[in-house]
Amino acid sequence: MDFSFDKVADTLYIRLESGDVEESNEIAQGIIIDYSKGKKILGIEILNYSSRNLNLNYLIGLINDELIPAIA
Repeated sequence: MDFSFDKVADTLYIRLESGDVEESNEIAQGIIIDYSKGKKILGIEILNYSSRNLNLNYLIGLINDELIPAIA
């Protein structure tokens, strides 16, 4: 799991797996999931991150299956 933050865009990206993004779906307002060709989750993009009440320390401790429900 790798985290990157774009301060200008106020966007946090959580990379779960490497690979080419085949499809992206917005599962909640400003929460976008990137999928591989085989529908494997590659990453999660969180728009307007600083205005959300998300604890990054908490998110780091979650396993992949727990991340989406915790963010959405």
